[in-house]
Amino acid sequence: MVLRICMIGCLLLNSALACAAAGDDEAPHGTQLKDLITIEGVRNNPLVGLGLVVGLHLTGDSQQTIFSNQTLANVLQKMGVQVSPTALMVKNMAAAFVTADLPPFARPGTLIDVTVSSTGDAKSLEGGLLLLTSLKGADGTVYATAQGPLTLGGYSAGGHSNGKVVNHLTVGRVPNGGIVERDTSIDLSSMTKISLLLRDADFATSTDIAAAINKDVKKEVARAVDSRRVDIVGIASTVGAVPAFMARIGELPIDVQAPAKVVVNERTGPVVLGGAVTLGACSVLHGNLAIEITTQYEVSQPTPFSSGGQTVVVPQTQVQASEAPAQLLQLKQGAKVDELVRGLQTLGATSHDIISILQAIEAAGALHAELEVL
Repeated sequence: MVLRICMIGCLLLNSALACAAAGDDEAPHGTQLKDLITIEGVRNNPLVGLGLVVGLHLTGDSQQTIFSNQTLANVLQKMGVQVSPTALMVKNMAAAFVTADLPPFARPGTLIDVTVSSTGDAKSLEGGLLLLTSLKGADGTVYATAQGPLTLGGYSAGGHSNGKVVNHLTVGRVPNGGIVERDTSIDLSSMTKISLLLRDADFATSTDIAAAINKDVKKEVARAVDSRRVDIVGIASTVGAVPAFMARIGELPIDVQAPAKVVVNERTGPVVLGGAVTLGACSVLHGNLAIEITTQYEVSQPTPFSSGGQTVVVPQTQVQASEAPAQLLQLKQGAKVDELVRGLQTLGATSHDIISILQAIEAAGALHAELEVL
């Protein structure tokens, strides 16, 4: 039995009584306006429905999945076949939830992709066919219908004792399997006001967007409401049609300053640091202490023809301890991310070590950025 105990020490000393402002920020870069915003009211709408997948090769729901038989009985009843759900004994069909996204400006006849997910205990939906299913919105209204053969990104081969399964077999897609039945498009011809919503809230960016639009149209039509919203009024009287106006301002370059943010994931280990992240003056002391305890069991037997002896198991335990010398990393005021990363790599720190070090740096007040832990 081997027991490893790794103790990682991290000592952070803030060398300044008050941290000065961060060093020179990275030069801003121009980004097209359409990549930074969405339009209020122009969005996808989720749809969902309960459908039936048939044509499976003995991989469908079992008899314990009662709602599968009830769904099949309802489908047969609509076709004029009266049968009791308890009398059905089939294994080639499965009940499934069908989901899709209704895109903006969708009109009747628009084709959409649908996703089919098994809701029972079916083993696989491979080779299945989705029967006609109504897709409803949050208000209970049917907006689309779906039907078609499923495509799966995997397969299964072999039996229970010797088989192979690749990817997920109980979720499939029907490309262009849904068709929109209800007109949900927005009439843009009567709109005189548009609200732009920033993907990442920032007061400076919303102000720059409003200034760029006003400069382009040579009139005060845009106003920054807050860090996420920019209102545009008087569109029809200023530049004409809304689509032409949005196409025009969508190409405007906006100087975006990358936010100072650090994102870490303690479960999987990745650490993402923004380029604008700077550090205050600090020192990092990093060292490792490893203790290894090994236990081996040996059998002790009595000598031949001896009386009163017995065979026993005797444990032999060995203890070894090793401690790496502590290594010191010093960072100056306004140090950049690449300096921190190179320094931690020099110390031999792993991604989990870096997460602990970053949290300690923030606690010491030397991390000039927002730390988000997932």
